Amino acid sequence: MIQPGPFQPLRHRGRLRLASATLFLVTVFSAAPSFAANKDMIQLQTQVQQLQDAVARLQQSNDERMGVMKDLVQQNADSVNKMSAALETMQRNMQTQHEAQGTKTEQVSGQIQSLNDSLDEVKARLNSLEKLMQSIQSQQQSMSANMQAGMPAPGSAAPAASLPANDAPTPPPTPAPIVRSKGKPSAGTPIPQPVVPPPVTDNTPQPEAAAAAPAADELYKTALGDYMSAKYELSSSEFADVVKNYPDNPLSGNSHYYMAEIAYRGGHYADAVKQYDSVIQQYPDSNKVPVAHLHKGMALVELKQTDAGVRELRGLIQRFPNSPESMQARSKLSGMGVTVTPRRPQ
Repeated sequence: MIQPGPFQPLRHRGRLRLASATLFLVTVFSAAPSFAANKDMIQLQTQVQQLQDAVARLQQSNDERMGVMKDLVQQNADSVNKMSAALETMQRNMQTQHEAQGTKTEQVSGQIQSLNDSLDEVKARLNSLEKLMQSIQSQQQSMSANMQAGMPAPGSAAPAASLPANDAPTPPPTPAPIVRSKGKPSAGTPIPQPVVPPPVTDNTPQPEAAAAAPAADELYKTALGDYMSAKYELSSSEFADVVKNYPDNPLSGNSHYYMAEIAYRGGHYADAVKQYDSVIQQYPDSNKVPVAHLHKGMALVELKQTDAGVRELRGLIQRFPNSPESMQARSKLSGMGVTVTPRRPQ
C-alpha cells in the first residue's frame, strides 16, 4: 500500500477544482440556450403585461368618456323632453285661444245674423204698415170724392120730385131767423151739422187697389216666425212658396238663404250649396251674400271638397275683407292649417 506523499492532498484538491470548473463550464454552456429563452419569455411577458396595463387604462378612459357622454345625452334628452312638453303646452294654449276666439267670432256672427233677421222682420212689418196707410189714404180720398160728387153746387136749388099739382103738399111756413147781437142765431134757428164719414170696419167695402193684400210680406213674416220657432220643415215650405210666387222680390233672396240654413242644419250640404248659390248669383245686393259665401265654404268642406271650400272662403275674404264673416273665414282657414293673408289695417 502506497502511502500518500506530502503533495498528494494538493494534487487532489487541484483535480477537484478542475473537475468543478469543468462541470461548471459544461453546466454553463449547456444551460445558455435555456437561459436565453427564459429571458425572451420574461421580456415578452413584461411587454404583454405593459400592453394589458395600457388596454386597461384605455378601457378605463373610454368608460369615463362614455359615462360623460351618457350624462350629456341624458341631459339633452331631458332638455328635449322639457321643450316638447313646453311646445305641447303652448300648442294647447294656442288651440284653446283659437277655439275661444272662434267661439266668440261665431257668437258675434250669430248675434249679427239675429239682428239682420230682426231687421228683415221689421222691414216686412214697415212695408205692411206702409201699404196699410196707403190703403187708408186711398179710402179717405175715395170717400172725399164721393162726398164732393153728392153735394149740390153753391147757389143752386136742390132738385124737387115732380108731383101732380093737386097732390103737391103745401110747404110749411119758414120761420124767419131771429138775429141776436153779436151775430148769433136764435134758439129756433136750425144749425147745419157737419157731415161725419161712416166708420171704417171690416165689412166696409174697399177699393180694388186696397183689396190686394201684401202676400209676399205676410208669407215671409210667417215663414220667418216659424223658422225662429224651430219649425224648420214648415218654414222651409213657406220660404219655398215665397220664392215660387215672388221670384223678383228681394225677400226671395232671404228665403233662399234660410232654406239653405235649414238644409245645412239637417246635414243636406249639397242642397245647402245650391241654395247659397241662388242667393249669391240671383241676389247680389242682398245683405245675406257674405254669410252665404261663408256657409257655402263650410258646406263644401263638409262634403270633403276641401279645395273648393278654401277657394270660397278666400273669395269671401277678398270680396268682404272687413266683414265679421271674413273674420270667421280666417279663423276657419287657420284651424285647417291654410295660410291666410293678414288683413290690411283700415
